[in-house]
Amino acid sequence: MDRPPAPPASSPEAVAAAIEIRGLRKIYRGQGGRPDKEALAGIDLTVPRGSFFGLLGPNGAGKSTTINILAGLVIKTAGRCRILGVDIDRRPRLARRLIGVVPQELNIDAFFTPRETLEYQAGLYGVPPGRRRTEELLAALGLQDVADAYARTLSGGMRRRLLVAKALVHDPPVVILDEPTAGVDVELRRQLWRYMRELNRRGTTVVLTTHYLEEAEELCDQIAIIDRGRVVACDRTERLLHRIDEKELVLRVEPAPTTLADELRRLGFERIGDGRLRVRYLRGHMTADALLEAVRRAGFRILDLSTHEPDLEDIFLRLVARDRQHHVESTLPS
Repeated sequence: MDRPPAPPASSPEAVAAAIEIRGLRKIYRGQGGRPDKEALAGIDLTVPRGSFFGLLGPNGAGKSTTINILAGLVIKTAGRCRILGVDIDRRPRLARRLIGVVPQELNIDAFFTPRETLEYQAGLYGVPPGRRRTEELLAALGLQDVADAYARTLSGGMRRRLLVAKALVHDPPVVILDEPTAGVDVELRRQLWRYMRELNRRGTTVVLTTHYLEEAEELCDQIAIIDRGRVVACDRTERLLHRIDEKELVLRVEPAPTTLADELRRLGFERIGDGRLRVRYLRGHMTADALLEAVRRAGFRILDLSTHEPDLEDIFLRLVARDRQHHVESTLPS
């Protein structure tokens, strides 16, 4: 089917980001004497057009609230949101046509079949019968064999696939997936990512929230990390991975070390049992060759070595911990 008409090439919208968020706040008002809860504390975020963008954070960080505001399901307290240059407050119907959202919740009518679900959803978006992609989506997401079975009879993985297909019936240029592979089997995850990569290659902007950090590291070209309703990091994935310069070196040596020479202790070496030494060092200040030479000077023969570099999980945990420490310090009396 045809997407909503693109803005003229000379217009500001033609070069707009896929999603632009400025000063976004959401406060849930307390009831029954309970205090207010600030879910979003002034988020600024830009998702580049055509990117595969990761939005990460611990439970309760504000990811789903942000997505639900973009989808028109939650009313924001303050701030501005635009989708491909379209303000969600000024032109809400057009903004909703520009995105497809795959929610965490399995919100599917139990007595509709997958084929009926997709046809009905396409009708809600005003897609003419001749331009509907029902059969294409059923095939792409492995739902052909259950296309005429009631949704209540489908497995959790099949329902998850149906949610993805449902979000794509109007061929949106921006797709948001909120924990789409939580609790599903490995094969489904692979099949879904193959399809989403293909959509991304064809120009669709994909925004992903996930608890599988290796998934985000593999798929996303840019990642934002949020915690306590604030963005604590946002960068291209490779640059984010280089924000921690630390590297770990583990050596198996003989004779088995019982004590360490002063030089090794100064360099940060420690004994970890089974005839092994470990050292963590900053690549900008020390080289592996210099560390290996110091071990040899101390009278050890190196039998084996292994290295570990930080991955996205390391960065995620450190940034969240740093943000929470900063929050604690900022609330202490001066």
